[in-house]
Formats: sequence, C-alpha cells, structure tokens
Amino acid sequence: MDFLIALIIGGIVGALILWMRNRGIAVKWYEWLIGAVGLLALWFAISNYFGSLDEFQPSAATTFLWMVGIPALVLICVAVFLAWRHNKASA
Repeated sequence: MDFLIALIIGGIVGALILWMRNRGIAVKWYEWLIGAVGLLALWFAISNYFGSLDEFQPSAATTFLWMVGIPALVLICVAVFLAWRHNKASA
C-alpha cells in the first residue's frame, strides 16, 4: 500500500515540477521544504489512520487524522501561498 502511495505522490510531484517549469513559476528552496514536510506529515497521518482502522481503533484513527492531518494541510497551504505570493510579486 505504501509503495503505491509513494508512486502516486511521486508522479504528482513530477507532473507539478514539469508544469511549473513550462509556466516559468519559480519556487524557493524553503517553499519546497515546507511543502515536503506537509506532504510527509499528511502521508504519515493517512497511513496511521488506515493502520488504526485495521486494528479496530476508529476513535484513535479519527483523532490522529485530525491532530496530524490538519496541520499537514496547513503546511501545504502555506507552501502554496508563499510560492503564489513570491511569483505574484516578481511578475
């Protein structure tokens, strides 16, 4: 399951990089770092969610998804906003 998720995420990130190169969108190193940390935290939250459900712990799964998944989404949104603002200011 994790291998399949890694392939999907790798494909999406690769397509994103190609799309950004074609559009001329510049991204700073710290925006990539924030986005990668957010993506890894989201992957961790989803993986643990399904693992907890497999062990018949639905309340723990839901709590962990809220406690780790929401901050991961916030980090991803911050990275996207920073890149958007950075490119808007330079245009």
